[in-house]
Amino acid sequence: MGKALAEAFPAARAVFDEVDAALGEKLTDVIWNGPAETLTLTENAQPALMAVSIAALRALESEAGLSVKHAKFVAGHSLGEYSALAAAGALTVSDTAKLLRARGRAMQKAVPVGVGAMAALLGLDYDAAVEVAKEAAQGQVCDPANDNGGGQVVVSGNKEAVHRAVEIAKSKGARRAMLLPVSAPFHCKLMQPAADAMAVALQGVTINQPLVPLVANVLASAISEPNDIRARLVEQVTATVRWRESIAYMAGQGVTKFYEVGAGKVLTGLVKRIADNASGLAIGTPADIVAAKAAG
Repeated sequence: MGKALAEAFPAARAVFDEVDAALGEKLTDVIWNGPAETLTLTENAQPALMAVSIAALRALESEAGLSVKHAKFVAGHSLGEYSALAAAGALTVSDTAKLLRARGRAMQKAVPVGVGAMAALLGLDYDAAVEVAKEAAQGQVCDPANDNGGGQVVVSGNKEAVHRAVEIAKSKGARRAMLLPVSAPFHCKLMQPAADAMAVALQGVTINQPLVPLVANVLASAISEPNDIRARLVEQVTATVRWRESIAYMAGQGVTKFYEVGAGKVLTGLVKRIADNASGLAIGTPADIVAAKAAG
């Protein structure tokens, strides 16, 4: 992940070096050489995914002349919101890496292993999934964690409640309902200790006004004021990632082209299912950078 970018583009390599320096360790060695179980620890995965996203962006800027300042908005899914803020200059890459390391550790610590779970409910709209979560809770936590769009909603909470949600969703006509291989139940009320930790961590960091507005996960609308951004980053630890509404908001503001910069193409696929007449372009490899440059 990201190694080819670092080898091909000095601007990308500089990002990985900056992240290593900020964390005081060779995270790049883990990203490129594993082992996988170390990389997938959320305290490593979160800064690693951000590093790949910003490395791809810097390569895109230096090679193809495409810059965030040409965009109307930035947005990111969950931890990607931090990458979006780094991309827009609201956070430095060093501070972003440190914050994501802290966020990963706080999220992992918030809930003992084995207590929480997450499940994807496919083929139900958001309102139906919210009702499933309510019915499944039975005095425990079962919250809608991600409204991804395209009939894909993720629920999160106590393991028993999430198991109940899977069965209830199937009985209510979900095309598929399945547990997800996650290390903690993200974006639910069980994450409150992590939200408290991030409130402290974010107070110690300078947030600048971004070059372009951020469409915040918890609002599904645009913000630019630093203290507003800080508050929303704390809220998003326990709140629903309103991705479907965020894409719809941007489309409603006239956005027709979405760039997914970093590892993977999942969000590009979702864009096409949420916004009519919108196109998505995933950029994460040297070949993607070359194609973007050729496209002008």
